[in-house]
Amino acid sequence: MNDYDVIVIGAGAAGLMFSGAISQKKSCLIIEANKSPGRKILISGGGRCNFTNLEVAPSHFESQNIHFSKSALKRYTNWDFIDLVANKNISYYEKKLGQLFCKNSAKDIVNLLMDKLSDNVTINYSEKVVDIKKNSDGYVIHTNKAEYHSKNVVVASGGLSLPSIGASDIGIKVGKNLGHKVIETSPSLVPLTLKGDELEMAKSLSGVSLEVNFHINNKIVRDDLLFTHKGISGPATLKGSLYWYPGDTVELDFVPDYTFEEIVKSGRKKNILNTLALYIPRKLAESISSEFQKQKVAELSKIELEKLKKLLKSYTVTPSGTEGYRKAEVTRGGLCTDKISSKTFESNLSPGMYFIGEVVDVTGLLGGYNFQWAWSSAIAAAQSFK
Repeated sequence: MNDYDVIVIGAGAAGLMFSGAISQKKSCLIIEANKSPGRKILISGGGRCNFTNLEVAPSHFESQNIHFSKSALKRYTNWDFIDLVANKNISYYEKKLGQLFCKNSAKDIVNLLMDKLSDNVTINYSEKVVDIKKNSDGYVIHTNKAEYHSKNVVVASGGLSLPSIGASDIGIKVGKNLGHKVIETSPSLVPLTLKGDELEMAKSLSGVSLEVNFHINNKIVRDDLLFTHKGISGPATLKGSLYWYPGDTVELDFVPDYTFEEIVKSGRKKNILNTLALYIPRKLAESISSEFQKQKVAELSKIELEKLKKLLKSYTVTPSGTEGYRKAEVTRGGLCTDKISSKTFESNLSPGMYFIGEVVDVTGLLGGYNFQWAWSSAIAAAQSFK
């Protein structure tokens, strides 16, 4: 029989969470393009899955509608998911900045979600949705293998990030075909690339890492920056990339814990290189000090001091792009939230059609926020099924 109460597109974080929540009362088919569930969960966090954060608020998410996430995040919180993890006796730890990871393996999270599925749930693996049509009875789902019918469809297909594990734009296409506006998508939580002299600088410093203040579009991110042979990476860059758009300039403060005056004072009797090496990695200190012919800090003119201050406290680069979806942790943008209920996640344009997780225009910062969005949006949608 190919008729179900609910058909879910995607056996990822949002799709599994939703299906587990309604599986006791509804017949449910999950259609998954991969050979197994939760592929993105399994590779996240270095295989340990940063499943949520100790601090979660709407301010940790970007969207053209900054209020859209509030209802779902309030009704199913990070603490609700932490309780779920604890009740399953899954060991976890805080890595830094409230980020929670599994102690053993991300498989623990996939197993938790799979255990919540009842016998009412069928999962069809290695099957791709080709098209979804609306008719008088609900929806007809065409795949590469069969045709299915349901009055309710939940699109939990994720974004375009990590095509190597089966990411696709089917969710965007479905929403667009039903009349939903699409907020332009782009790779996010992703390394940024440089070109020209800026790239040569990054290459010369490849492997160097330090804590910085990363300034971008009136946002400040405090975390570790990593120079690479393509540009800049590390948590500070991944976080900052959420706010970066082509043409934007990034400003880096390499010594966020010190004022420039403190650094100059400490180096009055020292040469520039040795002074800088007290505060930043020596390789970076060598690069910056090479800009000056004078040996001692005390010998620098006012103009040279201003130049040194800029290099240390407001070093600017203009990224040429990103390393793309193959390296991006998430997709920024997606289906515009204007015609989607923030309470139920049902389409206002097409009753019975729901969009949850990454497919909608809500993108979290690095640190477990996008998984929390998957959990919260899934439960919000599930609560509307009686």
